[in-house]
Amino acid sequence: MNPLLSISKEVQHALDNNLPVVALESTIISHGMPYPQNVEMAKTVEQIIRDNGAVPATIAIMDGQFKIGLEEADLERLASEKPVAKVSRRDLAEVFAKGILGATTVATTMIGAHLAGIKVFVTGGIGGVHRGVEETMDISADLDELGQTPVTVVCAGAKAILDLPRTLEYLETKGVPVVGYQTDYLPAFYTRTSEYKLNSRADKPEEIAAMMDYSEALGLKGGILVTNPIPAEHEIPHEKIDAIIDAAVKEADEKGIRGKDSTPFLLAKIVELTDGASLNTNIQLVYNNAKLGAQIAKAYQER
Repeated sequence: MNPLLSISKEVQHALDNNLPVVALESTIISHGMPYPQNVEMAKTVEQIIRDNGAVPATIAIMDGQFKIGLEEADLERLASEKPVAKVSRRDLAEVFAKGILGATTVATTMIGAHLAGIKVFVTGGIGGVHRGVEETMDISADLDELGQTPVTVVCAGAKAILDLPRTLEYLETKGVPVVGYQTDYLPAFYTRTSEYKLNSRADKPEEIAAMMDYSEALGLKGGILVTNPIPAEHEIPHEKIDAIIDAAVKEADEKGIRGKDSTPFLLAKIVELTDGASLNTNIQLVYNNAKLGAQIAKAYQER
């Protein structure tokens, strides 16, 4: 047993018996949503994964270990205790060394999942290339992680606050397949589609499971990014959300908000400017991704 891992009994039992397991990140709980919606959302996502035949494993960093599978008390601690560090690859060793309470981003959840032997991970939206990258060089570590850690990530596209064409370009450079689930175009988080055409499409979970199998057999080091459009009844129309995102990005620029603080600021600003509609959309797309992630994990284990 890896001393850096503290795996819950439910998750350990699933791993020992080759049952499907789905990893979940914890930044969405600590930094992505207000309390108590964050706890409700986390519990509902876990239940959706169970209802679809898999075992949820929410990942966080507590007391110098990766916690793989959180108990209720852990969830509450993460959702309400302050401060909670937002931990990406750069911060990982320091947070372990100091025993700091940490929430995992896409990058660090992938690292924890891979160490535990979990193949599928569900999130809302991945990080990516930030707007204005030609001046800031601000590119999320999530993209490099996808290029080097073999975990399949299910998301609703990159967060719409980002530079989507450059994000796709960067993923291509890193050799990461970006698969549209039942779509030919990149979903843009709050909206079902964008103008950016994808090279890969899958219409069934089994097709993605087969790709995972062959990726492993070929010894490819990176992950697969599955982009799953938000259900139509929950999307925010392009024309409405684009203007709001532009206003939020402008305010972040004026206030000099950069780096890992920019995403929480922008998401909170968008919640404010949409009168809470974007928060509901964010929750619904995570639920939708949880269902697909469980189906992919199940299809993979049944191969």
